[in-house]
Amino acid sequence: MPILVGIVEDHPATVLGTVAILRKHADIVVAATGPRAPDLLSKASKLDVVMLDLALSDGSSPTENIRTLAPLGAQIIAYTSGEQSRLVREAARAGASGMIRKSERMEVIVESVRRAARGEVIASPDWAAALDADREFVSARLSPRESEVLSLYASGETADRVAQSLFLSRETVLDHIRRIRAKYAAVDRAAPTKVDLFRRAIEDGLVAPDR
Repeated sequence: MPILVGIVEDHPATVLGTVAILRKHADIVVAATGPRAPDLLSKASKLDVVMLDLALSDGSSPTENIRTLAPLGAQIIAYTSGEQSRLVREAARAGASGMIRKSERMEVIVESVRRAARGEVIASPDWAAALDADREFVSARLSPRESEVLSLYASGETADRVAQSLFLSRETVLDHIRRIRAKYAAVDRAAPTKVDLFRRAIEDGLVAPDR
């Protein structure tokens, strides 16, 4: 199945250029574009990835736009021209999967879309630099389900036991764990082992230190 992409951008030339880049690849379909988040929502009911400009002329914030786009079920990529770091941090806290500069090479933009569709964090140097001062990022960035999985798994439960407790498949639990590790690695708090995950869970208040 092709990757369905939406673009929220109010500069027509940027939209045209981005669409032209993505449409060269058979596995990617630009399903909708719009100058505001509500416009995109009116044109599509399901997308895999949304490329979101963080500084739209309507004055909307990244948080507002990511919440508006939530019904689409898409991974959100901050698509920037070098906006202030605070906007990038706000997008990260609201649930964005990473960022791409509009000036990036075409192959980087395309591969970033593919990675986002796979649920990976797009941890570019700009993204990491913007989040470097925000040490609470990962705690805020984990979804409620990921926090549940981490609190159980890091406390000593096996993937099978976590799956039973949360009524999930073992494969879904392992997928959550991979995403959790990617998110920690994206902010230089790598957790390659279960012991590391336990430490991160303590740091973020998900597990009591005496567990």
